[in-house]
Amino acid sequence: MSAAAVSLPAGEREVLAALRAEAHPLTGGEHDYDALVDLIGGARIVLLGEASHGTHEFYAERARITRRLIDELGFTVVAVEGDWPDAGRVNRYVRGLGEDRDAEEALRGFARFPAWMWRNAEVLDFVGWLRAHNDGRRGPAKAGFYGLDLYSLGASMRAVIDYLDERDPAAATRARERYECLQTHGGEGTGYGQAVLLGVDEPCRRHVLAELVELRRRAGEYLGSDGPVAEDEYFFAEQNAAIVATAEEYYRTMFGDQTGSWNQRDRHMADTLDHLLAHLDRHGGRARAIVWAHNSHVGDARATEMGARGELNIGRLLRERHGRDVVSVGFTTDHGTVTAAREWGGPAERRRVRHAPAGSYEALLHATGLGAFLLCPLAGGRSGRGLKGPRLERAIGVVYRPETERRSHWFGADLTEQYDALVHVDGTRAVEPLEREPVWDAEEPPETYPSAL
Repeated sequence: MSAAAVSLPAGEREVLAALRAEAHPLTGGEHDYDALVDLIGGARIVLLGEASHGTHEFYAERARITRRLIDELGFTVVAVEGDWPDAGRVNRYVRGLGEDRDAEEALRGFARFPAWMWRNAEVLDFVGWLRAHNDGRRGPAKAGFYGLDLYSLGASMRAVIDYLDERDPAAATRARERYECLQTHGGEGTGYGQAVLLGVDEPCRRHVLAELVELRRRAGEYLGSDGPVAEDEYFFAEQNAAIVATAEEYYRTMFGDQTGSWNQRDRHMADTLDHLLAHLDRHGGRARAIVWAHNSHVGDARATEMGARGELNIGRLLRERHGRDVVSVGFTTDHGTVTAAREWGGPAERRRVRHAPAGSYEALLHATGLGAFLLCPLAGGRSGRGLKGPRLERAIGVVYRPETERRSHWFGADLTEQYDALVHVDGTRAVEPLEREPVWDAEEPPETYPSAL
């Protein structure tokens, strides 16, 4: 489908002209993101989104932006929509610690579904770059890699116990006893949540909170006089204990209150980032962070259907807490391929992404005829006024269901209120998993489903 073939509402030719005039083409050159770097300036937090979890270009462009922010503006935190203990293993590697021999080995902690989100070729290259960047630098000058999410119930319990085994075996025994009620399900959160909902098991809330309280109460004993290394180790252990407590509540409520559990997850991610920055500030001044997460998390929820449903996200929370110290960048695409599953827990497949429907932001951006470009700043100017919503916006997670395209993957939004800048790559391709099953190589043909859906 050519740009000229897209059916657009009458009166939008001026909007297209403004977009073409104000867009910054992305050519792969070193100055592509000059306007964005200037916009970020002294901001402390930069949120880099993605319209799907499985698009090569979103990872590649985020990596390009991130490298510039680290090299030129001194950012030292890369925080991702991934689990804290798994990202912690990568953090140890990029800082020259731990036992992993290379970036691929360091990424092996990301083993649960959807592993391809972080075990893919683009992240592998970026982690290798981050390690090379850090080599020769000391302490606070090194950039770290951190996880913000709360799905690591089992791994976080093990991490707390491992930490205490080395420092306080009696406390480790108490932790095992407190976590025992969750071990019935192997630390698998959805099984625990279903059992509590059905009345099979009692909630473990009191036990996991008791463990977190004890760990915090005895912080002074564990920190001793070993300096920053001991403080880092304690901080990671405390965060794992906090994850267990938050994840217990999240899984216990997710089946009965989807909005509440969504809000709890995003509050946890925003709180984790704030706690991490405060921790790093104690050692090296004012830490600055780059977040990689889905558009649905980084775009201000108040400008979307999400907000109308009462849902929060980190984009809204961090703007409320930090104001102009936050810069949010959305990412969009019109068509191509994506790595996604057909259902939760299914194998990664390379699936065809259908062209955007009329009335969507993506269809309008496609109609410019520009392949890849940056709009920065997004609000203001003729193009910003023309993009004022609401319009439809695409969102593909780890599951892609083109058979229910409109219901599953489109929502109403005002792009200019969601983000401060936008990256559009019109035709995109699937990110390449490090472990490719045969079904991934068997790409489905285009237009599998009727275009009227």
